[in-house]
Amino acid sequence: MVPGGPAEKKAEEKHASNEGSINIKNPHFDKMKEDVLYHFGLGTGTHNFPTMFGDVKFVCIGGDTSRMKTFISYIAGQLGIAGPGNEFPNICASTDRYVMYKAGPVLSVSHGIGMPSASIMLHELIKLLHHARCSNVSLIRLGTSGGLGLEPGSVVITKQAVDATFKPQLQQMILGKPVIRSTVLDKELAEQLMECGKELNQFNTVTGNTMCTLDFYEGQARLDGAICLFTQEEKLKYLTAAHEAGVKNIEMESSIVAVMCNQTGIRGAVVCVTLLNRLQGDQINLSREALAELELRPQILVGHFIKKHLSKK
Repeated sequence: MVPGGPAEKKAEEKHASNEGSINIKNPHFDKMKEDVLYHFGLGTGTHNFPTMFGDVKFVCIGGDTSRMKTFISYIAGQLGIAGPGNEFPNICASTDRYVMYKAGPVLSVSHGIGMPSASIMLHELIKLLHHARCSNVSLIRLGTSGGLGLEPGSVVITKQAVDATFKPQLQQMILGKPVIRSTVLDKELAEQLMECGKELNQFNTVTGNTMCTLDFYEGQARLDGAICLFTQEEKLKYLTAAHEAGVKNIEMESSIVAVMCNQTGIRGAVVCVTLLNRLQGDQINLSREALAELELRPQILVGHFIKKHLSKK
């Protein structure tokens, strides 16, 4: 199958009639006798995926390992789920790449920093969900970001991830050729999350575009990196143009989340708290306590969404 070609588009149309399933777009996949998820320390030959993960309906991912451990304890408390010995063991304890925790229908997984790390995790996570025969899964990234024109502590629900030219697309090099894929996220899921923000009314919650970059410093127009060959005026001109194009925040993973979810039929969302207004500065000067409080905001919003959704069952 040529990436981005007619065969790939035909596969997308075929999947549209199989709503809710995990669509693995790989003709070689079913030929494997065993699938080793190396970076998770799991495999189909050593673990019973349907038994371990078959009831998963919500997958929440985030960069930091400790944040995802905090989240699983938080959501377990919200849902009244007790872990063995009041603890939730790290399912990926045999490797130091990522962490994974489970509480009932909720899976909490770290993805590291940036799209390359997140991409590796998402490939193996989506295969895991497929092997477990999961369906109707919602995947939500809980993150931090730099805001544009927003007060610090605002929570942004991404409509679409955009690249550095403000286009809703991600260009990937596959077999030495550029492949462009859409980075528009699930509209209905974004609207449901926004409604939860209004119901909570605890902090400023908005929807908008999220700019996804390959770098924290030059790629995000920061003046405080080891290398910077542009002026303050050029920086502000660029960030102002991004803001005028509908960009509410900047981070480093939303595009690959959108692409992977779109390609495999998973409802995807990105919910990030802003740690500063990038139109006013570059450095994050929050205390550890203040940072911890802000990082909880996406968890509170998504926890409310999950609890509300499950209460309807």
